[in-house]
Amino acid sequence: MKSRILSIIILLLALVPATSGAAADKWKHDIYVAQDGSGDYRTVAEALEGIRAYMEYQVTVHIAPGTYKEKLVIPSWLRNVTFIGENPENTIITFDHHANIDKMGTFRTYTVRVDGDDLTFKNLTIENNAPQLGQAVALHTEGDRLVFDNCRFLGNQDTIFTGGKNTRLFFNNCYIEGTTDFIFGPATAYFKDCTIHSKRNSYITAASTPQDVETGYVFDNCRLTAAPGVDKVYLGRPWRPYAHTVFINCEMGSHITPAGWHNWNNPDNEQTARYGEYGSKGPGASTSGRVAWAKTLSDQEVKDLLDLEKVYTKTTSWNPAKK
Repeated sequence: MKSRILSIIILLLALVPATSGAAADKWKHDIYVAQDGSGDYRTVAEALEGIRAYMEYQVTVHIAPGTYKEKLVIPSWLRNVTFIGENPENTIITFDHHANIDKMGTFRTYTVRVDGDDLTFKNLTIENNAPQLGQAVALHTEGDRLVFDNCRFLGNQDTIFTGGKNTRLFFNNCYIEGTTDFIFGPATAYFKDCTIHSKRNSYITAASTPQDVETGYVFDNCRLTAAPGVDKVYLGRPWRPYAHTVFINCEMGSHITPAGWHNWNNPDNEQTARYGEYGSKGPGASTSGRVAWAKTLSDQEVKDLLDLEKVYTKTTSWNPAKK
């Protein structure tokens, strides 16, 4: 009897490493999404369920070319994840909700909502292809330290909502298009080497930077373009009184109206909005006709605004451009 019990114990102990290994293998560092079934998952939503919550190690979700019609929430318990496609032309996440569907309102229309921190998105398109019947958000962010590299954001009104006071976003080499207020919200967001494309006469930005937040939107070396026939576009209007938006060394097409900025039909906003330019070039760059309450930035102000560590300093330092 004793030898039989000993044999059973030995057998059970032999199984322990195999069981532990299987559990460890469940949480992969590289996850593959492909609609044809050749990856770990067929949809991005399924892949999110395969990522361990509150992990400290890095995970890369590789998304194969395809058009993924999905409405996604990247939850707050996911972090340290990179979502990477082959290129933004052929790797597309899309949905078509707009604010007038069943009284949905603006903030439920997102295609992708990002609540987690320390996430990176590369070589992807995020699109809201709803018809122009109301606000329709493609990207909604609430997380902190988010990077978007070589991505496209396609939509009409309210394409990107940068939510979350004191959250920090970095858009590098991205294409962003829209109609009205298509970059809006309270976050600190830095746009470097991006193309900002206006699809009709309206407003590019509608920042709602809180009064106690020093930096809202910084556009650094960006290119402002427009669809044919578009000839009266404002750089921004304040969604909230202390909106902060600056354009530094940007190329501006002739569609940018000489006034540059709008007060949202509220003269009181002229006393609080923090709008400025420096080194603008192109047919829409002249500041001679700009509204009197927008400023030309000083050399020192520009130096500080181009220092990402200063721009992003909150309780921790962060410089996504530092290699």
